[in-house]
Amino acid sequence: MKLIIVRHGDPDYENDSLTELGWKEAEALSERMKNVKADECYVSPLGRAKDTASLSLKKMNMEATELEWLREFAPLVKRPEKTGVAWDWLPKDWTNMPYAFDFDRWTEYPALKEAKVREEVDWIYSEFDKFLEQHGYKKEGKLFKVINPNSDVIVFFCHFGLECILLSYLLNLPPFVLWHSTIAAPTSITTVATEERREGIAQFRMHTFGDTSHLYVAGMEPAFSGRFRELFTNENERMD
Repeated sequence: MKLIIVRHGDPDYENDSLTELGWKEAEALSERMKNVKADECYVSPLGRAKDTASLSLKKMNMEATELEWLREFAPLVKRPEKTGVAWDWLPKDWTNMPYAFDFDRWTEYPALKEAKVREEVDWIYSEFDKFLEQHGYKKEGKLFKVINPNSDVIVFFCHFGLECILLSYLLNLPPFVLWHSTIAAPTSITTVATEERREGIAQFRMHTFGDTSHLYVAGMEPAFSGRFRELFTNENERMD
C-alpha cells in the first residue's frame, strides 16, 4: 500500500485559504496529481487543505472524504518565547528537552503536558491506526501485521505539522525531530509505502519527502512558509 501525503499550498491563515501564490502552487500540483492512479483521497476539514485539494481532485476526477483527524495539529504550547504551535521551538530549547529524541516519551516535557499534547497525539494515532487496519495493516509494536496485503494508493491532503505526526507513527520517529529538522514546503508531496519482506509482517518506508518537483516544472520556487531565515542577517525572512 502506498500513502501520498500532500501539504496545502502557500497559506492565507487569516482566511483559512490560500494566497495568490498558493493557488498557483495548487494548479501546478494538480498537473502532477492528474497522473496519479489513486484509489482513495482524503482531506483535512480546514479550508486551505480543501482549496488545495479541489484543483487536483477535479483533474483526477475524484472526490475526497473529509477526516477530522487530518486537521492541523491543534494544541497551543507555552514555549519559552511565546505561546504557539507545538513545533517552532528555538534549537537551543528543543534539543535540550528531555526525551525530544525518544519516540515513546517525547511528550513528557511540562509545557507539552500542560497543553495536552499527548492526548491529541494519542487521538490521531488511534484514528490513523483504525484507518490503516481497515485498509489491511495493523500496527503491533514497531511493525505492522498484514491483514490484507494490497497495492492501494491513498492520498491525504493535509498539513505539515499533522504530516509529521502521521510519519512518526509509520516510521517510529519522534515528531520533534521531523518538525524541527525537515520542511515539507507548500504543495509538497511525501510518499511512503509498505514493504513485506517476510509474509505477514510489514514496515513502511519513505520513498520521497517534501517533493516539489512539480513547482520547478512550472517555473516556480517553493514558498518559504514553515521555514526560518537562512542567515540571521536576512531581515526579510522569518525569525520567530
